[in-house]
Amino acid sequence: MAVNPYVKFLPPEHRAAAATNPETTWWGWRGHDVHVARARRPEAAARVLLLHGAGGHSEAVWPLAALLAERGLDVAAVDLPLYGLTRSPAPRSVTYDDWVALVLDLVAVEDDGRPLVLFGTSMGGMLAYEVAARSGSVAAVAATCLLDPNGLRARRSLTRFGVMSTLGGLLAPLVRGRVATAMVPMRRVADVSRLSRDPELAALCGSDPRGGGASVPLGFLATYMRYRHVEPGSMTTPVALVHPAMDTWTPPSLSLAVARRTAAPVKIVMLRECGHFPVEQPGLGDLLATVCLLADEAGRAGA
Repeated sequence: MAVNPYVKFLPPEHRAAAATNPETTWWGWRGHDVHVARARRPEAAARVLLLHGAGGHSEAVWPLAALLAERGLDVAAVDLPLYGLTRSPAPRSVTYDDWVALVLDLVAVEDDGRPLVLFGTSMGGMLAYEVAARSGSVAAVAATCLLDPNGLRARRSLTRFGVMSTLGGLLAPLVRGRVATAMVPMRRVADVSRLSRDPELAALCGSDPRGGGASVPLGFLATYMRYRHVEPGSMTTPVALVHPAMDTWTPPSLSLAVARRTAAPVKIVMLRECGHFPVEQPGLGDLLATVCLLADEAGRAGA
C-alpha cells in the first residue's frame, strides 16, 4: 500500500505508529459505496468514529486514528460523500443533510453495544455534535471545532472572501435546481493556506484530489450554510472541545461561543502550538490524551 503522505507532518516520534495502514471496508448507503477505514480492537471497551470536514478524508485523518488505535482504541474513519474513496451515484446532488443522515445511519447500523465517541475534525466537529444530539447511541463528542455556519463571523472565517461569505449566506436559499448542481473547487471557497501552520501541509491539503483539491456542488455549500443545527441548550451528550490554540482559519472564540452555551457537560482543551490541522506538539499529545480519556470514561460508564 502507498505511504500515507500526511504521516510525515507528525512529530518524528509518532510517525511509525501513524503509518500503520487501516483495514479497508465498504458500506452501502442509499446508492453510495461508502469507504470506512478501520483499526478493529474487539477487546476495547469503547469505539471511536472519526468524521473529517470539508476538504478532508479518511486518509488525511488516519494518522490521528492510527495513534488512537496504538493506544488500544477501536477506531474507524469514514469518507463522507464527495471525498476520499466513497463513490456516489449523483455527486452533484449531495447535500450537507446527506452527511447528517449518513452518519446517523452509520452510528445506528454499527452499534455493537459498546459506547461510541464521535471525533470530528474541522467541519466534522459540528457534524459530530449534530449527530450526537439526534442519536441515542453516542456516549461523547470530541471536536476540534464547533463552527455554526449561520453566524456572520463564522462565515467570514470559513471562506476566502469575507464579503462574499456574507452574500453566500443570504443567497443560499436561491441556490437550487441547475445552479445547485454546479461544481466549484474547494480552494476557491476556502482559504486553504490557513489549514495548517506548515505551508507544505496546507498545500497538500489544498491540492489533494480526494480532499481539499476536490470540487463540490454549490447545493452542498448552500445547504451547509443554511443548516440549523441543534440548539446548544438542547444538547445532552458530553462534549470535549479540543480546539487548536493557534488556529487562524477558525479562531477558538467561534467554537468557544457554541461550547459555552451547551447544556451538556463541556470540557475545553486548547491544543498548544497547533494550527487548524493539529499535528504539532504538545497539543497533539493533549488531543490524543483527551480522546482516550473520553473513551475510557465512556467504557467504564457502559460496563
